[in-house]
Amino acid sequence: MSACCTPKVPQPEHALSSPKIHIHLHTTDLAASVTFYRAFFGEGPVKERPGYGKFLPSWAPVNLALSESPKKECCTPTSHFGIQVHAPALVRQHLKRVQEAGLQVRVEMGVECCHANQDKFWVRDPSGVEWEVYYLNFDLENQPHTAEKSSACCAR
Repeated sequence: MSACCTPKVPQPEHALSSPKIHIHLHTTDLAASVTFYRAFFGEGPVKERPGYGKFLPSWAPVNLALSESPKKECCTPTSHFGIQVHAPALVRQHLKRVQEAGLQVRVEMGVECCHANQDKFWVRDPSGVEWEVYYLNFDLENQPHTAEKSSACCAR
């Protein structure tokens, strides 16, 4: 097979060469959202689990996660924003800088969240918008999607 016809293999998330903006959205219809983002990005999701989908488009500095939420709980589509860095030392470096600036942080190292093990910290802006800075240590396979786990991390 020539180089032009070789299937594209997604690069592992932890092999990022530059940061990507992480956006996590709630959706009442995951299938419709996955179909939309597949068309919009021109690429399929890199991860699909029950109640969850994730896109890392090759042409955009975006890491988009989707979590299905019941209509009665889905009051706003935005869950949180994040910055994925390419080394765990960068999480600690930015954590130190943010703490020295006097911002309140919530630290989660080695946490199982969004079907992955991550090192991260969170800050909340004055309007209540949460941001995370994180490193993906490794993906977790075959984990059930439960509301309890979602409310603990992914669906903030």
